[in-house]
Amino acid sequence: MSITDSRAPGGAVPDPSDAGGASPDDQAPPRRRRGWLVPMLLRIHFFAGILVGPFILIAAISGALYVVTPQLERVVYAHELSAPVTGTTLSLGDQVRIAEDRVGASAALAAVRPAPAPGDTTRVMFAQDGLGPSETRAIFVDPGTGEVRGDLTVYGTSGALPLRAWVSDLHRTLHLGEPGRLYSELAASWLGIVVVAGLGLWISRLRTARAKRDLVRPKRGARGYRRVLGWHASLGVWLVVGAVFLSASGITWSTYAGANVSGLRAALSWQNPTLDTAVGGAGSTDPHADHGIVAPPTAAVSPDTFDEVLGVARGENINVGLVEIRPPAATGQAWVVQEIQRSFPTEVDAVAVDGDTLAVVDRVDFGDYPAMAKIARWAIDIHMGSMFGVVNQIVLFLVASGIAAMVVMGYAMWWKRRPTRDPARRVGSAPREVLPQAPVGGIALVVGGAIVVGFFLPLVGVTLAAFVIGDAIVQSSRARRDRSPSSGGGEETVVRP
Repeated sequence: MSITDSRAPGGAVPDPSDAGGASPDDQAPPRRRRGWLVPMLLRIHFFAGILVGPFILIAAISGALYVVTPQLERVVYAHELSAPVTGTTLSLGDQVRIAEDRVGASAALAAVRPAPAPGDTTRVMFAQDGLGPSETRAIFVDPGTGEVRGDLTVYGTSGALPLRAWVSDLHRTLHLGEPGRLYSELAASWLGIVVVAGLGLWISRLRTARAKRDLVRPKRGARGYRRVLGWHASLGVWLVVGAVFLSASGITWSTYAGANVSGLRAALSWQNPTLDTAVGGAGSTDPHADHGIVAPPTAAVSPDTFDEVLGVARGENINVGLVEIRPPAATGQAWVVQEIQRSFPTEVDAVAVDGDTLAVVDRVDFGDYPAMAKIARWAIDIHMGSMFGVVNQIVLFLVASGIAAMVVMGYAMWWKRRPTRDPARRVGSAPREVLPQAPVGGIALVVGGAIVVGFFLPLVGVTLAAFVIGDAIVQSSRARRDRSPSSGGGEETVVRP
């Protein structure tokens, strides 16, 4: 051992056999080497939560807000979305002409969404300069009287109106455009890692806890740090499945990790089947099918053809009210009628119809999707809260709110662990570094796993590398400070028994 002053009072050198000293034969057996996996999970959970927590918090709060926007839309845009039920209905052609008169020559007809049910309005959608990707200008027409009920910008296949589109953009990009997508990718990528590390810690506590019920509900009577920890651990285990699902499904929308997911789906033939829209069998496909992107036609379109094409599609495979009709995007292309119902059972069938002969060119049914393409479709719709209606929305709201609460509690624990008697330390200490003491096999496993995860989730790889480098600099600086003469480290002498 080492002590600062090697001399006993009076200048005598202490005898290690005195005052409870033990001979070499009586020494206690060496202490068993401490495990390294659980402390490493704790270190990952701690640092990832502290550094990425703000991004996860914003994504969780904005996501919880997004799932209630369909109901808010029905209130805020009630005039645009609804119309009095009448005994007569105008043809789609007449409704299109009314909408065209409203916009004039400043916009190009792009698609029509007929009123899905009595009391709803028809959306006649136009492409126009100044709109963003996947945005159209929608004229809301009363199908009974032809009254124009509204003129709004809508977004994507979901048909999000300005309120929901604003919240959606906040959730995806913080209204910062493409650079802002990095925030949501960082949150989605790290969320799953933080949750899995936390689950590992929970399991380790479960194995040693006397009252195991205290790990599935907060421990009664706990105070301070222990109380917050109890809530954090017990709430976290109930949120594991939902949080991991939101992380995995959210990654599919991201820039870099999303591209890897798309590449994997293409390599394994998990992509959605494409609709052949070429008249005459030229082999062209509709690039906008099921992507929410609307392209204006390049040639004049007769409004009356909307009724004719929809009639053919109704006799083929289009059997729901929520549909979108798109005119040909180019010469030699067919019209497309696409189901856009995202609730269960999923209805996304599509049919291509020759506008001149009204012959069916091609059709795609959801039942023909590969299994993984169906799973991807369902995962996206559940993530957006549209798969199971209000029940889906309630569950998502609770999960997102719980994740936000978990982040806040994590910071509260960090604060409560601060040394109150040390003014130089304002927050709690980080868990100790244990990987250098791990066995070679363990180190190889961790490093290999980090490389694989970093390759598939590039933002995790970049931020993890930055953290490791920064942590190494801090540890090295701390070690040099501890060894400096001013800290007393250079004046220690060693007394050996």
